[in-house]
Amino acid sequence: MIAKENRFRPGGKQEGTTAFHLIDMETWERRDHYRYYQTLVRTGYTLTTEVDITRLLEEVHGRELRFYPVMLYVISTAVNRQRELRMARDREGHLGYWDVCHPSYTIFHEDDHTFSDIWTAYSEDFVRFYRDCTADMETWKDVKGVKTKPDKPDSFTPISCLPWLSQTGMGYDTPMTSPMLFPVVLFGKYFRRDGRTLLPVSGYFQHCVCDGYHASLLFNTVQDLASQPEAWMGNF
Repeated sequence: MIAKENRFRPGGKQEGTTAFHLIDMETWERRDHYRYYQTLVRTGYTLTTEVDITRLLEEVHGRELRFYPVMLYVISTAVNRQRELRMARDREGHLGYWDVCHPSYTIFHEDDHTFSDIWTAYSEDFVRFYRDCTADMETWKDVKGVKTKPDKPDSFTPISCLPWLSQTGMGYDTPMTSPMLFPVVLFGKYFRRDGRTLLPVSGYFQHCVCDGYHASLLFNTVQDLASQPEAWMGNF
């Protein structure tokens, strides 16, 4: 349940129309789980699954779209449909969740094999998001550095692509000390098996706000979106 609305970002800067909602810790159904995984067993975990993208890829090729921006939309839409994937702590350490999270994603520089992290404002309108995302990729494709596009909001979801490898798992050993409690999502190289095209998708989750049930919903929503692309691609 929501105790009150806080329109300040965890870093203290105003976030405009994106609101940060505080959780009422006295009535929240997961308050005991949150405190347990915050104090006694501080842990994150990773999960990897294979998403059937056969129909999605057919539509991508048929409409002459780029696969990377399409998957950024699919993952971001799944994240924004679930409150547990948009949680963070404000500057006083109070738990809450954002109205919306925007994808923060990597682009690869072929000439020197480095990457840069940029972001695009999320829109539920696929056509608008796709055009904004491809425009950002074009604008920042030759700008070097770890973080290049400025003014990234604190309400973001880290997403990356590993197109050279079909991974079977993912692991992190870096402790999370930031107020961010969002998942970190990675998808790899798709491949064919038994007449289907499969995509490995991994997620790193903070157990204090996201149990296996919530992580499963993320992957299942990604699969649902990939199975019915005509429902959200519109007349692109």
